[in-house]
Amino acid sequence: MTMLKPRSAPNPTEPPPTEPPPTVQAAATLWLVAVAAGVFETVLVVGDLLSSGTASAGELLSGVGIRLVVFVTAVFLALRLRRGANWARWTLAVTLGVFGTLSLVIGPIQWLMDGHSVAEAFAGADAMGLMFAGSRVLHVLAVLGAVTLMFQPRANAYFRSARRDLAEDDSARHALGDRIGRA
Repeated sequence: MTMLKPRSAPNPTEPPPTEPPPTVQAAATLWLVAVAAGVFETVLVVGDLLSSGTASAGELLSGVGIRLVVFVTAVFLALRLRRGANWARWTLAVTLGVFGTLSLVIGPIQWLMDGHSVAEAFAGADAMGLMFAGSRVLHVLAVLGAVTLMFQPRANAYFRSARRDLAEDDSARHALGDRIGRA
């Protein structure tokens, strides 16, 4: 009679048995780049608001607080993505890939639709505006790149494999529990 070797329950903080492919590693890195760009943009905006005195402390704290929650959540999801969590991939794709990207581009698009031009934006931009625009472009490109990489064939295979490994661990744990229960 063959004895099943007891296996510990899958630990969600441990990576799946295989290393993530370069596409997933790059996607996770791009999400972190997007977060860094968002932090930089926030610092620029807060600095501008403080220097101009156009925002109250409450407005600043609430805006920074909301962004902090988004940034921390995005880092958490990027780390889970790297470890093969398919739910993190879909959460990032929908929340930040779709809605986050819309929040980044809606203002500039509305401004252009109001009859302004890109040349006009550059002509009237100061150093702070150019830094913000450069960071925003990097931010959007990082998000679009991350979303694209997360759904490449090698990434899809990795997430299927990670899901299968977790299911095998779960079924082995249940089988061991059934054997112990019958003993």
